[in-house]
Amino acid sequence: MLSPSLEDYLEELYRASIKNKEIRIKDIAYCLHVSMPSVVKGLKKLHAQGYIDYRPYQKIIILNKGKKRGRFLVERNKILRDFVEIIGSECDIEEEAEAMEHYLTKSTIEAIEKLIRFFKKNDHILKDFNKFTIISSLYDEEKEK
Repeated sequence: MLSPSLEDYLEELYRASIKNKEIRIKDIAYCLHVSMPSVVKGLKKLHAQGYIDYRPYQKIIILNKGKKRGRFLVERNKILRDFVEIIGSECDIEEEAEAMEHYLTKSTIEAIEKLIRFFKKNDHILKDFNKFTIISSLYDEEKEK
């Protein structure tokens, strides 16, 4: 099982790999706002668990196990960003998705994904939900006065 920080490292490694970019430690550190020694420590753990091939001063290679898990992590993040956007939360969507992603089960992520697909397929229901949200907010403001 990967810790939240190892998931973040693998997610960024996977993102870099699908852009056909050379994966560099300093880029991962920059993206995640961590130190390069922290990234190296994480890479060693991911290597030990069979997600990547990492050797100091060599090219970092994501193995099949890492690609599969990395793809899931990127998709999970997108699902949660879509969810936060669809429910109309007034927050930083990226930060909110990041805060949620490590604490929800795969089953919950799948249920959220179905809800998103349902709303996108049934736009009229999403519009009704948005109207309800606006009316509900106005009612709450009125109640507070």
